[in-house]
Amino acid sequence: MSTYTNQNNLNRDMHYLQLLSNSFPTIAAASTEIINLEAILNLPKGTEHFLADLHGESEAFLHVLKNASGNIKRKVTELFAGDIRDKEHKELCTLIYYPEQKIELIKASEPDIEDWYHITIHRLVAVCRDVSSKYTRSKVRKSLPTDFSYIIEELLHEHTEDNDKAAYVSVIVDTIISTGRADDFIIALCHVIQRLAIDQLHILGDIYDRGAGAHIILDTMRQYHSWDIQWGNHDILWMGACAGNDACICNVLRLSLRYANLVTLEEGYGINLVPLATFAMEVYGDDPCEEFIPMLLKGNTLDEKTMRLTAQMHKAITVIQFKTEAQILKRCPQWQMEDRCLLEAVNYEKGTCTIDGKDYKMTSCRFPTINPNRPNELTPEEEQLMQKLHHSFRVCEKLRKHMKMLLSHGCMYLISNHNLLFHASCPLNADGSLKEVEIYPGKRYSGKDLMHNIGMMVRAAFTSDTEPELRQYAKDFFLYLWCGKDSPLFDKSKMATFERYFLKDKETYKEEKGYYFQLRDSEDVCDRILDAFDVKGPNRHIINGHVPVHASKGENPIKANGKLMVIDGGFSEAYHHETGIAGYTLVYHSRGFELVQHEPFMSATEAIQKGTDIKSSTQLVELSAHRMLVADTDKGDELRSQIEDLHQLLYAYRHGILKEKK
Repeated sequence: MSTYTNQNNLNRDMHYLQLLSNSFPTIAAASTEIINLEAILNLPKGTEHFLADLHGESEAFLHVLKNASGNIKRKVTELFAGDIRDKEHKELCTLIYYPEQKIELIKASEPDIEDWYHITIHRLVAVCRDVSSKYTRSKVRKSLPTDFSYIIEELLHEHTEDNDKAAYVSVIVDTIISTGRADDFIIALCHVIQRLAIDQLHILGDIYDRGAGAHIILDTMRQYHSWDIQWGNHDILWMGACAGNDACICNVLRLSLRYANLVTLEEGYGINLVPLATFAMEVYGDDPCEEFIPMLLKGNTLDEKTMRLTAQMHKAITVIQFKTEAQILKRCPQWQMEDRCLLEAVNYEKGTCTIDGKDYKMTSCRFPTINPNRPNELTPEEEQLMQKLHHSFRVCEKLRKHMKMLLSHGCMYLISNHNLLFHASCPLNADGSLKEVEIYPGKRYSGKDLMHNIGMMVRAAFTSDTEPELRQYAKDFFLYLWCGKDSPLFDKSKMATFERYFLKDKETYKEEKGYYFQLRDSEDVCDRILDAFDVKGPNRHIINGHVPVHASKGENPIKANGKLMVIDGGFSEAYHHETGIAGYTLVYHSRGFELVQHEPFMSATEAIQKGTDIKSSTQLVELSAHRMLVADTDKGDELRSQIEDLHQLLYAYRHGILKEKK
């Protein structure tokens, strides 16, 4: 007990111990909590689920969430191997994923629904018992729906193999059916299984982009039990738009129009695009806007009239984007990005653009709103349009709520259970050392300090008590995070947006990746980064998203001798032809890491009707020498600290330093 007898420590901690005594007022209460916490330390660690680059593909994301990257299917297989047919196996899995819809289909075709209820409830209870086995009864209880909490808890902890309890269990099931509550009970049980299959969800950035359901994903996350996010470049872009950065607003609109995805803007957030459409028709009505014809993703069709209007809107907002970006770049010369003010590099008479001293012929040079003498200046009509769009983004309550979620659940990086998580990059020098980046005049940081201070800068843009000058700079900084050379969310030589629209020479499209992407295969470089972030442990890793893994070309997502894992979700259909797959998810359970490679997801409707699942193949990345316990995790460190505090409280009680509150 010598650890707890240091009088100086007791005096220093007395205020804390007095507060702690309110929760544990007696020796018995404190002792019981110590016993409880010690027991929890010896439970298997919960399953962590890593996803990245969702890109607004809500259907695929929700399915992966429901099936826990195949984890539920694996458990069903293990439980019922050889006992049920393949068709029954598929139906049980689909029922767990989509209980409401699947029950309706089964009721329409099942001749003996009561028998099906009996069999199904017993099977679901077995699955639920399996996924809940690594948690305390208390934690499981908190996950149960109020209506069925007692019943589910009873069924989870009683077995029909026990002859004394077989009739008891049977009567419970019979009564659930006879009272007409079977459907509701099955639905509740399925949701509990989904909930317990994943203990912690990590999203490594890019909820937003070209898919139509980013708002749906965030609505789902509002109800999710435990999750975090490491902001991606597209998330930052939307955060900048919400904060009032006009260049970010333009980029958000441009990307949405480029892929003809206006669902998120109009239906998700109620952004009024009528002013933009009106302006575009007036200014670009006789312009074919060939460079701006939208790229339609699978399943998206537009009639000719809508296609033409979308192209006009696309060009209108793109031109405004180049102007607003240039205005910010001029305000922030320390970023050294004024060479990206390319409207100044255009010879409007010749139809050429000068880049790095070389003239390139432009595909077109129709810019009715550009004054060649002041190319970055908005026309009065463009000014008026931006005021309206700015207002729409700033007053959207739902967008503000979603951005608040990204702020409260996220940051630039996370260290979790000896793993370093960030979306894209940690800027490096050519020799692999950490690069110092100036994020504010005179303020240069690298590695962990860089990520932390960027996170603080992002928050400064949303905080009302931030000094006006800093707040304006923080708002501008979103643009640097989006396309700045040394931004950890970009880390390329340039963003060749202008070149891709207006120049045919593909040499101009090249965006040279930063040294992180060139050196990340090196184990020494990864160790250097992990050391800089103070990540401890023999089995430590960096986990990234952002860059698609070209599996069809033989690229391995496991790099640096297992130190780095790249799990770009690949959810977006636009990447499937490039990668050959629909990306990866990572599962970290008590036995180790499993990397799950996914084939493209067809649809929820097909999954419900035909029992089709995302075809996935699992690769064991790293197996632990022993089954990992809570004691081996960050949570274990936290619990040990609590146990130490409780021992100190016991000492204070037993030696009369504090009186029990009996």
